[in-house]
Amino acid sequence: MKKSLENYRKIVGDKIIYKIFKAARKLYNVKILHINSTYLGGGVAELLKSLVPLMNNIGIETDWRTLHGSPDFFMITKKFHNALQGDKINLTNIKKKIYEETNEEFSTYCHINHDLVIIHDPQPLPLIKFYKKNQPWIWRCHIDISNPNEELWDYLKGFILRYDLVVISTEKYKREDLPMEQIVIPPGIDPLSPKNMDLPENIIKKYLKKYGIPMDKPIIAQIARFDKWKDPKGVVEVFKIVKKHIDCRLVLCGSFALDDPEGQVIYDNIRTAYKKYIDNKDIILITTENNILVNAIQRYSGVIIHKSVKEGFGLAVTEALWKSKPVVASDVGGISLQIINEKNGFLLNPNDIKGFADKIIYLLENKDVAEKMGKEGKNIVKEKFLITRYILDWLYVIRKILEEYDRV
Repeated sequence: MKKSLENYRKIVGDKIIYKIFKAARKLYNVKILHINSTYLGGGVAELLKSLVPLMNNIGIETDWRTLHGSPDFFMITKKFHNALQGDKINLTNIKKKIYEETNEEFSTYCHINHDLVIIHDPQPLPLIKFYKKNQPWIWRCHIDISNPNEELWDYLKGFILRYDLVVISTEKYKREDLPMEQIVIPPGIDPLSPKNMDLPENIIKKYLKKYGIPMDKPIIAQIARFDKWKDPKGVVEVFKIVKKHIDCRLVLCGSFALDDPEGQVIYDNIRTAYKKYIDNKDIILITTENNILVNAIQRYSGVIIHKSVKEGFGLAVTEALWKSKPVVASDVGGISLQIINEKNGFLLNPNDIKGFADKIIYLLENKDVAEKMGKEGKNIVKEKFLITRYILDWLYVIRKILEEYDRV
């Protein structure tokens, strides 16, 4: 079914819908192109699946293309992703060569005749080097770049300096060493998408049964890719403490993003390390790419955990809050924009295993507190983190940069 902005009226009200249509008026003849590295898996693809159709719906011609890369390329860009978040990296010439040549090859069959180009994350970052630039380019970085590996950052900055503007998710990620303007646009979820729409109880139970999730015990869940930064092993260690106090079940649900070759290895390590718990169905691992299943798990869970060591924003947190669930999460990245400690969840140091367990036990034992926190969480998402606010922020930024280029 075609996405229509009018369908969001009952959720956000007429004033927001009017503001979006008004902001779009001077952009009707503008052509915009988004480029990222995958159509499936991860928050960027999730955002674009809603943003692009809705931008077209309000009259702005918006395209979306995905960079084509080999397994070697994605292994390298995963290392880049990790290094941007502080990991060490052996930045060899062959890595740079594969990285740049993949982008150059893509440029030979990705023809750009748009008024604005928006590049997402480091995978397609060098593309700008292989075009005769005659329009503004924006680099939309979804990653925590507050403390990157210095050698890699200096290399990537050689491409970033060609851009007109950088968009990040939180003020924490602003870089003093970037001379161009940096604008903060926190992401937002689509409340009408299959992952976030209301689900009747019979559908929730149907999906849990279909995917082998028993409903005889309380469930705690983490919805996140199998990625070391999401700390799935740490989540299991938290669960082991919780289970000694409350007979419950842990669901780890995360698909494999096409541009993340490390996911399978981390998943296999979890299966091996915690085989006894998995065999007993105390821990259930889900890797199916099914948004309604994710929706059902979040809605049925008593508590959602999100124990990231690093986090760009944490859309899985936003999704859980929208479903009126209390979230116990790491105080990192964009998560702290969403959770007000002790109001709609708890924020903790990601290394505080016992602290995570204590808060989860407290919420499972005090359902009235959990329910109150859940209601607060939904109100915060409605006010600050829906796709309608995200669109409005982008419209202001697009108009601003196109006016600077005399294109509107």
